[in-house]
Amino acid sequence: MIAIVDYDAGNIRSVAGALERLGQQYELTADPERLLAADRVILPGVGNAAHALESLSQRGLCEVIRSLRRPVLGICVGLQILCRDSEEGPVEGLGVFDAHVRRFPDEPQIKVPHMGWNALGNLDGKLMKGLQSGTFVYFVHSYYPSLCQDTVATCRHGSTLFSAALRYENFYGTQFHPEKSGDAGSRILQNFIDL
Repeated sequence: MIAIVDYDAGNIRSVAGALERLGQQYELTADPERLLAADRVILPGVGNAAHALESLSQRGLCEVIRSLRRPVLGICVGLQILCRDSEEGPVEGLGVFDAHVRRFPDEPQIKVPHMGWNALGNLDGKLMKGLQSGTFVYFVHSYYPSLCQDTVATCRHGSTLFSAALRYENFYGTQFHPEKSGDAGSRILQNFIDL
């Protein structure tokens, strides 16, 4: 069973819909015991990292998530709160990924938030299996995870090269939205399911 962490953080329904299209059963839950018993856990998120962390904390889920030993996938803000810290707040993250979350700089002709389709590069690891460098996926964000030893895919917006996907042990994360990224996103979700 795949557990989707239900913590008032946005794109839960679109993630659920993507899993349904892949024929997967899932459960929306904030119950620590259900999360610990799940085969896979998805931590979705849209919006503000500080609010998302507060919501997790109120539910007593921060340590539960850190303790998970099954595959975990953080999406967008779900990835950001797994990083060391974020300028959005500022807040201290859960520290799973060795990345710092920064705001895109103001640059002429470059829009923030970074919204729409953009290409992935430097693909590495099982989450990116079957995808080519240059594959387009869908982003909506003003903050990004820095490049680090956990980076398994990159993307460029303006002058900023950032981590589009991260992996540390059983934890994975995408700054983009696989549930909104067409066939490429479906492949990434299937790769996560197949881990």
